[in-house]
Amino acid sequence: MTMPDSQHVMVHDYAGHPFTAEFARALAGKGWRVTYVYFAGDEGPKGRNARLPDDPDSFSAVPLAIDGAYSKSNFFKRRQGDIAYGKRLAQLVADVQPDIVLSGNTPTECQEYLVRACAQTGAQFIYWCQDFYSIAAARILSKKLPGLGHAIGAYYTYLERRQMRNAAHVIHITDGFVKVTDRWGIPRARVSVIPNWGVIDEIPLLPRETDWSAKMGLTRAKRVVYSGTLANKHNPDFLAQLAQKAGADLDVIVVGFGVGAERLAKRRAELPNLKVLPLQPFAEFPQVLASADVLVAVIEADAGEFSVPSKVLSYLCAGRPIVLAAPKDNLAAQMILQAGAGLVVGPDDKQGFINAVQTLLSDGIAAAEMGKAARAYAEQNFDLDHVTDRFEKLLVSVMVENAGQNAA
Repeated sequence: MTMPDSQHVMVHDYAGHPFTAEFARALAGKGWRVTYVYFAGDEGPKGRNARLPDDPDSFSAVPLAIDGAYSKSNFFKRRQGDIAYGKRLAQLVADVQPDIVLSGNTPTECQEYLVRACAQTGAQFIYWCQDFYSIAAARILSKKLPGLGHAIGAYYTYLERRQMRNAAHVIHITDGFVKVTDRWGIPRARVSVIPNWGVIDEIPLLPRETDWSAKMGLTRAKRVVYSGTLANKHNPDFLAQLAQKAGADLDVIVVGFGVGAERLAKRRAELPNLKVLPLQPFAEFPQVLASADVLVAVIEADAGEFSVPSKVLSYLCAGRPIVLAAPKDNLAAQMILQAGAGLVVGPDDKQGFINAVQTLLSDGIAAAEMGKAARAYAEQNFDLDHVTDRFEKLLVSVMVENAGQNAA
């Protein structure tokens, strides 16, 4: 592949997910200079975000911080944090002068500062759309702050639409997102779809009994594991009712961060088979997933249309059966059903969720087959070299097109 002389790419993932860090490394391994940036103040699941001894010389990692704590529960404090982070991010672009900025998982007002910085420095901006923040914000805020929330949501929609219109390219993670950019008037020629993937090379198949499970004292006969961010949109009540109704021989293990995890932790006294643990180091993450007989995830109807829980991608790598409560048209639900990797119930069907978990716990043969199907799907679809090739071709096309416009 022929690359332009300039090839400095900033890969910005606000959340610092494991798959984006590995992608940034792989891109650097193909000869690109890569600056990988993430928000150090986000306490959600992280991967191998720091620079490692065997990383290419062309790879650098920047954990970008702000002064003070970041709040996810208070809208006004959260907005202050987003603006502060956006300003730091814009300054970093000015300092390191990338040729291309690929940015995902970024709150709308943070992204606004980043887009402006790209315009000022001449960097090509690619909007990596992992979620429509503005649509989610409009729905949530209109419920919490009637009137004012609707106005704020409309403002965020205006910003996000403008950011995508001004981007050199938009990358969606699912075909389902294209209908929104069509409605926003963004030409299909500037839109691509590249689904997310799991870090299959970092999540090997492991036995159920591990050093981690022994350390955590997991002694009950059956185990259900939830791992990852647990916000209100993930409906923690599903997990509480599972622990309450599924039997004393079941451990319900929640390894997570967020207001949902905090809510569950307060109920530990009434639910003795519920274990709420903080996020574990990434080195132990494969053991966390392997300890499960069934892996579970929940996403509510309002969020399900424009949110794809990345935890499910890791679940597929782990080779365990999955129960997901989500809208049937959610991409993660489609993956599970397509792969035959588990069971999907409606986002409001708590009893159906409990029944699905109990079905898999009681049918070891079916559960094992679904686990094998999950891993097979991951092996077939999560090849990092193939994914990186797709991104690389897109990056080259954006840079070549920009070079042609400058020459004209």
